[in-house]
Amino acid sequence: MKLKICGMKSNTAEVAQLQPDYLGFIFYENSQRHFEDTIPKMSKTIKKVGVFVDEKVEVIVAKIEKYKLDAIQLHGYESPEICRLLKSTNKEIIKVFSIKDEFDFSVLNNYEDVCDYFLFDTKGKLPGGNGYTFNWNVLKDYPSTKPYFLSGGIGLNEIEKIKAFKKSLASKYCYAIDVNSKFEIEPGLKHIETLEKFKKHVTSSDF
Repeated sequence: MKLKICGMKSNTAEVAQLQPDYLGFIFYENSQRHFEDTIPKMSKTIKKVGVFVDEKVEVIVAKIEKYKLDAIQLHGYESPEICRLLKSTNKEIIKVFSIKDEFDFSVLNNYEDVCDYFLFDTKGKLPGGNGYTFNWNVLKDYPSTKPYFLSGGIGLNEIEKIKAFKKSLASKYCYAIDVNSKFEIEPGLKHIETLEKFKKHVTSSDF
């Protein structure tokens, strides 16, 4: 299972030393984790993800060039057409959908051909980083074969819950775990030791 650490801001270089598969940088001005700094040099095996919320295509393209992004995460109400336009950048496209206790999976249909991954997050007041999980049982009805990221309030306390989830049919197409707020000292400043513990768990052979 892949690991994505999102909301990078204050100690990116230290987090990168943990060698996650993806690091997420939020380019949304209303976020406490809004990134405006310089991304430090890191292993080429780590994919840099730009997170956007209903942003103009030309702004996203400019950020791709400036920060040498490998993937684009769309966390707003972006249309399939926007995804299609961004697909031409040859970057991975991750489209986010928010869930609480139920979800109409038919909304995914128009995105199937224009995204590389879906990401399921917790529906809350904020576009992301709400700090609590949604009902993962909803994913037992996932009708697609497209790989997805599991996100929303995941921390060390969810290790056993993730283990149980991995044994369920709902996890068949779960490609990665996405973590953020549960590993923070303050918004954008990650707690390295707890992230290291979490990574050891999710990458262990018996997980």
